[in-house]
Amino acid sequence: MLSKENILVSSKENNEPSWLTDLRTSSFEKMHKLSYPKMQRFSYQDWPLIAKEDFKWQNQPDFFIKKENHDLLNDKGIILCDLFTAIKQYPDLVKSALASVIKNDEDKLTAYHYAYLNSGLFLYIPKNTVLAEPITVTLNPTQDSYISHLLIVTEDNSQVKFLEEIQNEDKAVKSANLMVEIVAHPGSHVEFSSLDEMDKDTTLYFNRRARIENDAHVEWAIAFMNDCNTLGDLDSELIGEGSYADSKAIAVTTGDQRVGINNRVTNRGPHSTGLINQRGVLLENSQLIFNGIGQIVHGAHGSKADQQNRVLMMSDNAHGDANPLLLIDENDVIAAHAASVGPVDQIQMNYLMSRGIPYDQAQRLVIRGFLGAVLDAIPNKEVRQKMIDILEKKLIDGQTRR
Repeated sequence: MLSKENILVSSKENNEPSWLTDLRTSSFEKMHKLSYPKMQRFSYQDWPLIAKEDFKWQNQPDFFIKKENHDLLNDKGIILCDLFTAIKQYPDLVKSALASVIKNDEDKLTAYHYAYLNSGLFLYIPKNTVLAEPITVTLNPTQDSYISHLLIVTEDNSQVKFLEEIQNEDKAVKSANLMVEIVAHPGSHVEFSSLDEMDKDTTLYFNRRARIENDAHVEWAIAFMNDCNTLGDLDSELIGEGSYADSKAIAVTTGDQRVGINNRVTNRGPHSTGLINQRGVLLENSQLIFNGIGQIVHGAHGSKADQQNRVLMMSDNAHGDANPLLLIDENDVIAAHAASVGPVDQIQMNYLMSRGIPYDQAQRLVIRGFLGAVLDAIPNKEVRQKMIDILEKKLIDGQTRR
């Protein structure tokens, strides 16, 4: 069974600093007292999201960075390395940011994450540094229980595009707990994109959150192309005046897959802007829940919250929900939402078919256009094409088995 002693021994073997050991042990203690995170209209508590036996973590990088990225980063003084290496080489930078955006006492799964963290990356962009080309990282996890943390810190007036591709090619991962923390300091711009591609035998929990300060921008473009059961939160905290978040996500579900996603933007700073645009496609017997949560707290005057939650049902046996929620506690604001659940647009289908395009192909073209907001936002052409190829395969397989 899981034990505090195992954490202490493994932490010592890896020569971890005392503050990290303390974070691990306090998280372990909280884990047994906290509840699972809430997901509206979605039951998952019987999923194997927490390992039953202790395991060891090792400082072995499981990521690949393109060579051209290495050369670019070295020239500009940017830090991109394994999280455990960063903890030893840049302790002050990591200590001040790690667990500052996602706390270890929020729920059972966040506490578990910090107690048994066994992989991760650290990205630091210095002040006034602007990267025109995207940083592309491929993650290839090999652990049975994969608990990974990506920490991104962007200093004042810096700009970066970051793309991660998560693959499970060896089908080794049985449970995954993935976190992203972004600390966007004043005036910085972050474009974060991710292609999630986990095998159907994995059970996935994710938590991606940004703290966005004065006049900082964070744009998310997340493609959930997993074949596995998936649960998680995509969250933007607009704490600074003039801060901006655009949270785009797509999901394609197949087979008996179950996916529940909270996409949340909280306007805390005045004159902040929070946008949500999430779109899903359901095939076969799958289930997809999209909860869009826009909140404007008291004092965030002059702010804007807008969201779209749209789901296409490609099977009578699938179950999809698009649940918009606005929580407004201020008067001088603009807030709106839209939600829809239904089949492919027949007007678009008839237009394409009238020009000689077969039904199945026309259907796939309409769906690709439906998901275009995220597909077009992926900065790497090769990854974007791979995403389209995965989408095509899922749709063709779903059409074949209907």
